[in-house]
Amino acid sequence: MKEFTVYTLSRIGLFVAAYAIVIGVYLLVTGGDSVPLLWPVIVAALVSSVASVTMLRSQRARFAASVEQRARRAAARNDAHREAVRRSEASEAEGKREA
Repeated sequence: MKEFTVYTLSRIGLFVAAYAIVIGVYLLVTGGDSVPLLWPVIVAALVSSVASVTMLRSQRARFAASVEQRARRAAARNDAHREAVRRSEASEAEGKREA
């Protein structure tokens, strides 16, 4: 869960930084006119998405490793449960044959 939190907060921080830069550049270029609402959000989302590919590579790898480890543990528990159910059903069937 820690890796998820770190990765998510990093993505949010990267978006906020990109948004601040886009707004700053817009205000410098236009001389302080009012800022439109939609296009800076879109540009910041694009910039932060592209930047996250390289800047957040290690966080993404750690997050993916933790997800993979969780999936393996869940699969092992599932397999153990199936085996226990199979044994239980086999012993019940054996008991019915003896009766």
